[in-house]
Amino acid sequence: MTKKYAIATLMIIVSSLGIHAQNPKLKNAFNGKNLKGWVVPENNIWWTAKDGILSVKSGPDQKGSILWTEKQYSNFIIETEFLMGDGIIDSGIFVRTEDVQIQIGISGSLKRDMTGSPYIPGKGYPVEANGVKELLKLKDWNTFKVEAIGNNYKVWLNGQQVLNYESEDGLVSGPIGLQLHPGKIMAIDFRNIKIAEI
Repeated sequence: MTKKYAIATLMIIVSSLGIHAQNPKLKNAFNGKNLKGWVVPENNIWWTAKDGILSVKSGPDQKGSILWTEKQYSNFIIETEFLMGDGIIDSGIFVRTEDVQIQIGISGSLKRDMTGSPYIPGKGYPVEANGVKELLKLKDWNTFKVEAIGNNYKVWLNGQQVLNYESEDGLVSGPIGLQLHPGKIMAIDFRNIKIAEI
């Protein structure tokens, strides 16, 4: 087998397995100035953009809110940084639907931090992310990456993989959402939000 033939064969195998030879290109999903590219909730009092930071803060009625991308995604990676503010932080990233969420902060049901763990209504937290307590910075910026390929979800916190979970079901395509949980007094900031389609 010639070297050229071997390389061509390997490329065919890699392609057939769905393995990506190069890292997907991350594109800015937040321009740092306004909420362009996102579906702004009606009567928005929660989400603000300024100086490269997307801030969300609970209102007086603690109604809660979700900021969805205008674009629909199937297989993707989202990377962002988050900084926990005041209150009991209960936030997260919705994956294509409100039925799959990757938690950031305190679980309302478990009353403890479940950052990086998937929450599925009706099932709760089917698995818990690993090593989060040692990695999570409560008073500084954290890097957070979520990869969704089909119903497989992987999560990295501050550069370390903390989750690899295969769900039984989930939507094939949908928007990505950032959550402000209802019934809480809280604030959280996001910056450097980037998304890559896989």
